[in-house]
Amino acid sequence: MTFQIAPGDPASPVILHVPHASRELTPGARAGILLDDAALTAELDNLTDAHTDLIAARAAGRAWVFTNTLSRLVVDPERFPDDREEMRAVGMGAVYTHGHARRRLRADDPARDAQLIRDHFTPYAAAMTGLVADRLSATGRAVVLDVHSYPTVPLPYELHGDTPRPQICLGADPAHAPASLLGAARSAFAAFSVDVNTPFSGAYVPLDFYGHTAAVTALMVEIRRDTYMTEPGGDPHDGLDAVVEGLAALVEAVHA
Repeated sequence: MTFQIAPGDPASPVILHVPHASRELTPGARAGILLDDAALTAELDNLTDAHTDLIAARAAGRAWVFTNTLSRLVVDPERFPDDREEMRAVGMGAVYTHGHARRRLRADDPARDAQLIRDHFTPYAAAMTGLVADRLSATGRAVVLDVHSYPTVPLPYELHGDTPRPQICLGADPAHAPASLLGAARSAFAAFSVDVNTPFSGAYVPLDFYGHTAAVTALMVEIRRDTYMTEPGGDPHDGLDAVVEGLAALVEAVHA
């Protein structure tokens, strides 16, 4: 299964989306990877948003939780699967051909990429679209809170690694992030340094709603990893509790 949905309150519009927490590879995806075990472990350590599934589960309250059960090294469900995706420039479109250090991960193979997209990207996108539509139908709105983490020190693949790296980066698209949602997030994470769209920007909205459905709002919550875990791929530390409290406060503020 490419994804898992933990149902929330039927009256809740909130969806916590966790796309990059897993290290799990399918046999088909693993077979095409050129790295040895040590190098693959390094990729997973650096590119996995470790423990964000735990953070979302603990913070969820009434919210619904949609979690990717596969590594982003299978497919990245938040990329565009075509030439609109700017990360294709560093080999990190929907199917990665390069990793965190711009090292070759896979050979170029359009047929393989198309198969991975059919098997994993397309059903994932359809399920997320369906959940957003369901929340819209049930509550009149949908709020996607996209839960990520990012390293303290920029990785070579980052296109905007020279910008500030606050403890909490709020990714906001102007079409889907009203001032009220940004204000609620700043208040919820008042114990942390917070900035908007740095070093990462935007938030995940299914394409069926993107740019034209104002009732679908979204915010990416990027947590700098040193605030809650040992980098690059280690265990959480005591700071995780404060992160959970902040995200839980945001979830409740959205419900209010």
